[in-house]
Amino acid sequence: MKKLQWMISLIIILSGLVAAANIGIIQIIEHPALDAARNGFMDEIKEQGFDVKYTYQNAQGDMSTLQTIAGKLVADKVDLILAIATPSAQAAAKATTTIPVLITAVTDPVAAGLVKNLKQPGTNVTGTSDLNPVDKQLALIKQIRPSATRIGIIYNAGETNSIVQVDLAKEAATKLGLKLVLATVTETSGVYQAAQSLAGRVDAVYVPTDNTVVAALESVIAFCERNRLPLIAGEGESVNRGALATIGIDYYQLGRQTGAMALKILKGEKAENTPIEFQNTMNLLINTNAAKRMGVTIPQVLMKNATLVQ
Repeated sequence: MKKLQWMISLIIILSGLVAAANIGIIQIIEHPALDAARNGFMDEIKEQGFDVKYTYQNAQGDMSTLQTIAGKLVADKVDLILAIATPSAQAAAKATTTIPVLITAVTDPVAAGLVKNLKQPGTNVTGTSDLNPVDKQLALIKQIRPSATRIGIIYNAGETNSIVQVDLAKEAATKLGLKLVLATVTETSGVYQAAQSLAGRVDAVYVPTDNTVVAALESVIAFCERNRLPLIAGEGESVNRGALATIGIDYYQLGRQTGAMALKILKGEKAENTPIEFQNTMNLLINTNAAKRMGVTIPQVLMKNATLVQ
């Protein structure tokens, strides 16, 4: 009987340790997609009945601040780090090789140097990728504006995730008979100028899931509305904000998926053996109000297949 009571007490103690886990959250910048991923992560853990203490820090786009935040979380000996977006994930992975790092909104974990391969990470990092169907997103442009031949892409060449997507766009453009016109930025304050540089040179604009550009998306939206150019986005939150359309993932659900993975890690699974996960369901999102402002007529076949029409 005493042995049974001791085992029950041990189980209760261990359960308490998991329930009281301290999770550090590091995020490169605030914008709706990344915020949705964070909220989904926290909601999933809450619904599973875990009482978790969070330490949330946002670098507001500053890389040196990002490194400082990562170092502080490691010094505080958190039980797990949620790193949102590629720069955050790279900072966290550089700061520790022992604390589990769960990533989300990271396009290519291998190219970012975070894991050895997707099925067997081999490091203290695992989580979810937000790799989007760039080829299908560019194909939307041809469906919406068949005459389009020149597509402008605005991105930060310093973001690994954006470079990966631009490379995918180049492959897709060749197959679709499109010419890409690239405009790069280094910070959010330069997004409007980058958009302006495309004036008279493109028939449509594409913005991948680039953290710098998406944080200042309103500048691109205003440019496209003024020049009557369709704006295709890399993710759904951008459509909610005023981009024309996308075929993409749901960042809130991606966050929840990451939260479920984090719980497994807290219960004892090793990040190094936990495969990177992807979101299988892609939604066609169309903003009809944006279509009017950009002078675009959406084909009925797309309207019928849209998951969300605003």
